[in-house]
Amino acid sequence: MPDIGAPPADAQVELVPPPPGQVSPTEREFSVVERSQWQQAGRRFVRHRVAMASLVVFILLILFAWVGPHLWQFSYTHIPKGTQDNNVGPSLRHPFGTDNLGIDGLAQVMRGTQQSLKIALTIAALAVIIGSIWGVVSGYFLGVVDTILMRLADLVLTVPALALAAALAHNTKGGWFTIALVLGSLSTPYVARVVRGVVLSLREREFVEAARALGASNTRIMFRHLIPNTLAVIIVNATLLIAAGILSETALSYLGFGVRAPDTSLGLLVSGAQGAVDTRPWLFYFPGIFIILIALTVNFIGDGLRDALDPRQTRQRR
Repeated sequence: MPDIGAPPADAQVELVPPPPGQVSPTEREFSVVERSQWQQAGRRFVRHRVAMASLVVFILLILFAWVGPHLWQFSYTHIPKGTQDNNVGPSLRHPFGTDNLGIDGLAQVMRGTQQSLKIALTIAALAVIIGSIWGVVSGYFLGVVDTILMRLADLVLTVPALALAAALAHNTKGGWFTIALVLGSLSTPYVARVVRGVVLSLREREFVEAARALGASNTRIMFRHLIPNTLAVIIVNATLLIAAGILSETALSYLGFGVRAPDTSLGLLVSGAQGAVDTRPWLFYFPGIFIILIALTVNFIGDGLRDALDPRQTRQRR
């Protein structure tokens, strides 16, 4: 008979002695501290210095994009009267300089960062939600259902995402949500295939068989047991999709098929300033730096999450 008082198999056991001085060393007892799998992953992630530093930078970027415009004195649409502020380099009044209309560069970068992050986060959310359901249904039912869903995934993967997004954005006047919707929908097969692979290894495990024996429905098994056990893979893929979404939006805007004026994005700012790199470099390099920052921080966060959620990854690289 199993010991009812024993900790779970996945718990991390730590022996914690009572404060010294209360009992003699020979009478000292130890208590057991149980940590769940997610608590252990959280502790490993906190110890990952690069990932934690990247998380701090990413949070600061979000605050910069959403809180900054309410605190800054200039707007990204404000065109000052006169020409005294036109093409001004970085200064205390305009830390990121101004363009040929006198619009403040810092305000434009704030708005561009906000729009680019909105597109990237929407892409990741759509792909993760739809792709997770797609993958778990395919991997759980197998047979005809799996064949149809995976052939559909193969078909979607053959569609050139940037070309289709460019065509639809051109016909819808460059709305950011249209761009995010198209790119997010076309990214779902990547998540679906990864989730399906994990579900194939989980569907015959003991806890799934026990749930079936207790009369759990297929829907409950998929959403209560299988999807929670694929969260580690889903979270890591979400971070990769955010980074890919930023770069995809930048590419579309650079080609003239992304966000359009009077709104702006980081890709649009870089595209509009490519001819002024030699004469007004601040217009090109500041938004470019923010694109690199977002992509790098999200990738480093993804690396930290992968190492924290699957410690075997860390041991394999050592």
